Amino acid sequence: MNAPQSPPQNAPQHAPLTGHQSADGVLLVGGVKITQLAQRIGSTPFYAYSRDLLRARVAQLRASLPAGISLHYAMKANPMPALVQFMAGLVDGIDVASAGELQVALDAGVPVHEISFAGPGKRDIELCQAVAAGVLVNVESPRELPVLAALQDELGLPARVAVRVNPDFELKGSGMKMSGGPKQFGVDAEAVPDLLHTVGTLGLAFEGFHLYAGSQNLKAESICEAQLRSYELALRLAAHAPAPVSFLNLGGGFGVPYFPGEQPLALEPIGQNLAALQERAARELPRARLVIELGRYFVAEAGIYVARVTDRKVSRGQVFLVVDGGLHHHLAASGNFGQVVRKNYPVAIGSRMDAPAHVHEVASVVGPLCTPLDLLADRMSLARADVGDLVVVFQSGAYGASASPQGFLGHPGVAQALV
Repeated sequence: MNAPQSPPQNAPQHAPLTGHQSADGVLLVGGVKITQLAQRIGSTPFYAYSRDLLRARVAQLRASLPAGISLHYAMKANPMPALVQFMAGLVDGIDVASAGELQVALDAGVPVHEISFAGPGKRDIELCQAVAAGVLVNVESPRELPVLAALQDELGLPARVAVRVNPDFELKGSGMKMSGGPKQFGVDAEAVPDLLHTVGTLGLAFEGFHLYAGSQNLKAESICEAQLRSYELALRLAAHAPAPVSFLNLGGGFGVPYFPGEQPLALEPIGQNLAALQERAARELPRARLVIELGRYFVAEAGIYVARVTDRKVSRGQVFLVVDGGLHHHLAASGNFGQVVRKNYPVAIGSRMDAPAHVHEVASVVGPLCTPLDLLADRMSLARADVGDLVVVFQSGAYGASASPQGFLGHPGVAQALV
């Protein structure tokens, strides 16, 4: 048998994980040891989300941005009902992307005037549900307008609308670009004036604009540029609007550091930029409320994924820790959710957090699925683990359980807990 590999030298490191603590060598989430939490839940694997970290992230953002900027939570990042209800008490509004998410927001008690509904393929029944509920519809196609007008007449309720604009620019440095060029999202900026004319002709209740240039950006200067250009585009389009702009969603795009070498997003320049835009809006769009829509940034770092080691194998010198979870629960950590070149999320042996460096080893963490794609950590330096130990994947609060193929190969689903 070949000897296990040694840790790589001078490899880029993950950004420090300052929000998580441990006691007696065991990771804590919400002040609870994950070993105790596993017993409380009754099984592994599971996701755990910290109320304290969610609360701290919102407070940090409010302290960094000017007063009066509305913060909306984009539920698609994590639609767990208990988490949505908790977030509803911290932020100013919720953005949903389906009728199913709309129901979760309504059940959480979010005021209907603070819910917006986006998505490129809203079905007629979903538009009906939105108008009946009284929420704001982000129009993404001319097809939606006559449907909304008919619903407005049928239900005797105003069809509140904002136009989602596909700008003629994109968010530089974005992990996922959602504007610029041909896109399925929104209405091309050059086509918006004609669409606004139709909104007025049909008598829809126009409120404003929604612009979302991209996501997962760690460059403050890129986000500031996108916000400025989005504002100026909205200002130009406002001249064609059938009513004054009262709602201006400038999107989000705030990223979190997942991979080695990445650094946290600097908030100070973004706050300064928004303050300048707020001053302009007070003169140029005096009725407009500026909104920032964030999903991943609110919840990613507050969540962990925990799986238990079921086997330890050494194959030609490489250590494999086989765990009872994997790709089917955490598609993003496996690298199969948009990564071009697979990189490791921060991973640790959560039941051996105090293990000294000299007992660390290079190991790969793999799941139980019959595919080589089922990989949670590829040759990382980890504390030596054995059967029964708990592996933790950090930065797991966003796009986890709901964004993963839990039915793949018939393995059990994953539990979730808000702690």
